[in-house]
Amino acid sequence: MGEARIPAMGLGTYGRTGEAGADAILAALEIGYRHLDTAQSYDTERPVGRALRRSGLARDEVFLTTKVDTGNLSRDRFLPSVRASLEALQTDRVDLLLIHWPSPGDAVPFADYVTALAEARDRGLARLIGVSNFPIALVERARALIGDDAIATNQVEVHPFLQNRRLRDHCAAAGIAITAYMPLAKGKVTEDPVLQAIARRHGAEPGQVSLAFLLRLGLIVIPASSRPERMRSNFAATALALDDAEMAAIAGLDRGGRMIDPDWGPAWD
Repeated sequence: MGEARIPAMGLGTYGRTGEAGADAILAALEIGYRHLDTAQSYDTERPVGRALRRSGLARDEVFLTTKVDTGNLSRDRFLPSVRASLEALQTDRVDLLLIHWPSPGDAVPFADYVTALAEARDRGLARLIGVSNFPIALVERARALIGDDAIATNQVEVHPFLQNRRLRDHCAAAGIAITAYMPLAKGKVTEDPVLQAIARRHGAEPGQVSLAFLLRLGLIVIPASSRPERMRSNFAATALALDDAEMAAIAGLDRGGRMIDPDWGPAWD
């Protein structure tokens, strides 16, 4: 199963650009994060690489994920873009390479970039491969092309207000881990009275409750922050145990509240 191979708590690096970004990522590594999630479109690959170098940690101590941008999905751009990512990250291989989004409007044939993803793995540029923002239909098309066991994870938006149960269940049955991006719903979890009440009972914060909920579901979470105190708080969610009644109460918050939904995105489940 993918979740056994990918650290369950990661740091999303969106917005952590430049030297300030490298400083924030270094602080996360010092706190204990060992899973860093970046992407070609984030402009954070170089800060991640700098932070990792400055940390003094061995390369194999930190799990690195990056994602191929939609502008690099064509056959002639895919592998060169991955090599450029590796150069920016100052490594010869990432632990996980994802397709960030399906090609908008099918501008690039689906088979072209999915098979290029597998080729990147076969060439040793990535240890694991996966997808992001893929609904069930595209997950199944990808599995048919590159093998039932090829996809380690599907990174999608999941938080208490968008729980994506149908997609989660399908991926679980296929042995594909779900990585939850935006697990704090852009901070909106802090305003929810159910999460606030559960947090009070535990002497915790609503954000920690949201992360603990997702972790107990078996998801990988990649909350983003640049503040060390917030990063510490998020990291501590790994030790927060929710009971069945609390899990059920949070499950009741699902209202399909999707926050990332571009016009050119896929047909969601």
